[in-house]
Amino acid sequence: MPEPVLLPLDLPELEADLGGGLMRRTVHPSGLRVLTEHMPGARSATVGFWVGIGSRDEQAERGDAPGSLGSTHFLEHLLFKGTPTRGAYEIATSFDSIGAENNALTAKEYTCYYAKVRDVDLDGAVVTLADMVTNSVIDPDEFETERGVILEELAMAADDLSDVANERFFEAVLGAHPLGRPIGGNPETIRAARRDDVMAHYLAQYDPSTLVVTAAGAVDHDRLVEQVLAALRLAGGRWSIDEDRAPLRRAVGVGGGSSLGEGFAPAPDPHLVPRESEQINLMIGTRGLRAGDPRRFAFGIMNSVLGGGMSSRLFQEIREKRGLAYTAYSFGASYSDGGVFGMYAGTMPEKAAQVAELAQAELRGIASGGITEEEHTRALGQIAGSSALALEDSDTRMGRLARAELGAGELFTLDASLERFHAVTPLQIREIAQFVAEGPMSVVAVGDVARAAL
Repeated sequence: MPEPVLLPLDLPELEADLGGGLMRRTVHPSGLRVLTEHMPGARSATVGFWVGIGSRDEQAERGDAPGSLGSTHFLEHLLFKGTPTRGAYEIATSFDSIGAENNALTAKEYTCYYAKVRDVDLDGAVVTLADMVTNSVIDPDEFETERGVILEELAMAADDLSDVANERFFEAVLGAHPLGRPIGGNPETIRAARRDDVMAHYLAQYDPSTLVVTAAGAVDHDRLVEQVLAALRLAGGRWSIDEDRAPLRRAVGVGGGSSLGEGFAPAPDPHLVPRESEQINLMIGTRGLRAGDPRRFAFGIMNSVLGGGMSSRLFQEIREKRGLAYTAYSFGASYSDGGVFGMYAGTMPEKAAQVAELAQAELRGIASGGITEEEHTRALGQIAGSSALALEDSDTRMGRLARAELGAGELFTLDASLERFHAVTPLQIREIAQFVAEGPMSVVAVGDVARAAL
C-alpha cells in the first residue's frame, strides 16, 4: 500500500511525485514553508498564503487583558486595505487588471489569502499577496469602514437560515470549546473590537513560523521561494528572515477519538431558533473524528452511504420515498483535536420531528446492520470519482498542500488515499457508525419552531 508523503519540520528540502505532478517543499531557517506542485500543461496557477491561525486561537477578554475575539476574520478583510506602498484601490486593481480570481477565507484553524492567475501573471500576484500579508498597516479609518462591512456580512448570513443552523449546530455540539465559536465572530464581538487589539493579534500571530505558501499549476518552485523571501525582507525587522525560528504546526492527537477536553459539552436539549420561515432548517449530530484519525476512511464510506448523494439512505428515505424534504445529507468536519458529525434536512415545521427520527433511524440502521455490498461498491466509486475530478483543479491541489503542511504533516496522493478506502472492511464501517450513533445527539432547528414539536 502506498505510504503518504511525510512532511517533517526539520527537513529543509523535499520533493515527491504526487502522481502526475512534482511536489517540492522548502523549509527556510526563518520558519517559512513553501510548497509547490507543478502540473504539466497548465497555463495558470493558484497561489495561497496560509497562516496557521484561525478563529479558535482568539482569546476572550480577561480582566485588564484585552481579548481578540473576531480579530481573525477582521484581519481577513483588513489585509486588503493597504500597506505602506499600496492602498486598497491599488491592491484591488493589481488583481483586476490581470483577471485574477482572488479572495481570502477564515477557518477555525487557519486563514488563507489566495489568487488564481495566468502563468505570466503569477509573479505579480505573489508580490501583492506577500505585501498584504506581511505589511498591512491596519489603517484606523479603514478599520471603521470594514467594521461596517463585516456587520453587513454577518447580517447577510443571518438572513440565510441554513447558515444560522450551521453556526448554532457547532455551538450546540462543541459547547464552550473555542471550536464552537462562529468563525466570523458575531455582531457583539465585531462592534466591541478595537483596532489596537486586532493589530496586536496581527503582530503576535503573523510571522514566518506560522506562514505556509503553497502554489499549484504552472509554477517554478525556486522562483517562488526567492520572491517570498524577498517580500519578507521588505517587511522589516518584525518579519526578519535572518533569525532562525522553528516552524509551527498545530499538535494533532494520536490514535482515535478526540481530545477536546473540558470545553466539549454538547447541548442536551433541542436548540430551537425561532425565525419566520416556511421551512425548518434541521441539523442533528454529535462529536466526530479529529483530523488524522485512522478511522476517517471508514467514516468516509459510511458518510457516503448515509447521506453523500442522491442514492444515499437519507436522500432516498426522506425525499424520494416520503417527500418530506427537498434536501437531506450528512457530513463530517475534522480539526486537530476533534470534530463533528451532522445530518441536515430542510422540511415543513410539522414534519420536523418525523424527519429527525428518520435521520437518526438511518444512522442506527448502519450501526446495527452495516451496509450492503452494492452500497459499499457505489460509495467507493463516488469517492474515487469525486476525488479525481477535484484534483483536476489547481485550487484543490494548492489547498491540499497547505492542509497537509498545517495539519498532520502527511500528504496523501490520490492512489494512496484510494487504497486505504478500498482496504476498509464492512466491520470497520459498522463500528464507525456505532461510534457516531452512540454519541450524545444535539438537535438544532431554525424556523417556525413553535409548529415543529421537537
